Amino acid sequence: MEGHIVITGATGVIGSEVARRLVKSGRKVVLFARSPQAAEAKVPGAAGYIRWDSDMTTGEWTASINGAYAVIHLAGRPLLEARWNEQHKVACYDSRIDSTRALVAAMASAAVKPQVFVSSSAIGYYGSFERCEDTLLLTETAAPGKDFLAKICFDWEKEAIPAEKLGIRVVRLRTGIVLSTKGGMLQKMMTPFSYFIGGPVGSGDQCLSWIHLDDEVSIILEALGNPAWSGPVNAVSPEPVSMKTFADTLGSVMHRPSLLPVPKLAVQILMGEGAEYAVKGQKVIPEFLNTHNFHFERPQLHDALDDLIARGI
Repeated sequence: MEGHIVITGATGVIGSEVARRLVKSGRKVVLFARSPQAAEAKVPGAAGYIRWDSDMTTGEWTASINGAYAVIHLAGRPLLEARWNEQHKVACYDSRIDSTRALVAAMASAAVKPQVFVSSSAIGYYGSFERCEDTLLLTETAAPGKDFLAKICFDWEKEAIPAEKLGIRVVRLRTGIVLSTKGGMLQKMMTPFSYFIGGPVGSGDQCLSWIHLDDEVSIILEALGNPAWSGPVNAVSPEPVSMKTFADTLGSVMHRPSLLPVPKLAVQILMGEGAEYAVKGQKVIPEFLNTHNFHFERPQLHDALDDLIARGI
């Protein structure tokens, strides 16, 4: 097989939507997943379903890299969906760094190398800040931060960059908070709001750089086909907001009050050290996307939330 597109993390919220869009468009898609059966059930119609996990540095999966048009690497242990301890932190780090290194090694060994490598990263690259109003606007040229999430993102991207020396166009996608009712922050916040006990998490002063799921998918698809795209790309909407503004807007869309903030102590009990990141944020703008005239379908928060909740996506 040649000209196909390999996707890791294909059963996640983002990966499954990217895969479905590509399959619908007629592209040959090969999904790498821990459970090929689960991947086929979630995204039918792909050209192949290959067993792969982030700790599989070699194996039969490497044959699928040969002749691929592109590799979209979205896999990684969820960072904030479990209480943090050293074991969880190591697993989150290794799942990203080791898998990216293995994919690039497979590209280096391929007789026919991919043309494009879209490799996930995150806006945690820039570090985390407590107050939106005190945070400078961060573009792709901003320096990396110094905390644990910044180290993950910096090292993650560092493993992807060597693919450029193979003649592969590399897009390092620094994604913000992807809004979807099927997972992530929005899904978690909707539950208490539905019971009239919703509110901001932490002080409410932290900044959220968010993006609608549809726009995230469109960015990835544009990265596949646009030869002008390479290097770091901030995948965020043009208008970051404070957590308080986000909660107020969500309450407005759901016709619920935003009255009961979730105190940092409660988050610490649930998440341990991870609470430090759950109550902080980044004020990031999509300078690359703006410069390259990317069209956002849902750049306004109220419109984005209203659309996501109405459609249940």
